[in-house]
Amino acid sequence: MSSLDPNPGQRIIDVRFDDDTMSTDLADGRTITVPLAWFPRLLDATPEQRQNWQHCGAGFGIHWPDIDEDVSAEGLLAGAPAPPRPQVPQA
Repeated sequence: MSSLDPNPGQRIIDVRFDDDTMSTDLADGRTITVPLAWFPRLLDATPEQRQNWQHCGAGFGIHWPDIDEDVSAEGLLAGAPAPPRPQVPQA
């Protein structure tokens, strides 16, 4: 196994939210809690949109189809907020 191979313990098991944070449970028992402000699309989403998530990337990522947002376990573990979205010029 190379150092680039994902660790099976980093698979995402569950995701939950409160008003200000997202908590993600990993297969190895860890829980990662991050501020929703790190993910503006999730911050602006309705509770229903936040709850409509799917596993992606063989379980190492989360996808929200209603808001087209993706988060990886690797990014959460690294403490990396979402990169800024490019601004679309107004016509």
